[in-house]
Amino acid sequence: DWSSDVCSSDLVGLEDSLWDAPGQLAHTNAQQVQRIRSIIEALSLEIATPDEAREILKLKGGANVGF
Repeated sequence: DWSSDVCSSDLVGLEDSLWDAPGQLAHTNAQQVQRIRSIIEALSLEIATPDEAREILKLKGGANVGF
């Protein structure tokens, strides 16, 4: 569906961007996650659960890897 196509590739966190807003540095990953979550919810889209995100991104999950 449209929402998963648009939002499944959104990356947040200090490893992806140091900025929280124009000219404003983010202080934590949590700050960036809260910001993108509020944007997604304001657009009336749903946030994927961890299991849904693993399925969308075709990830194995921690219990299914060999390390």
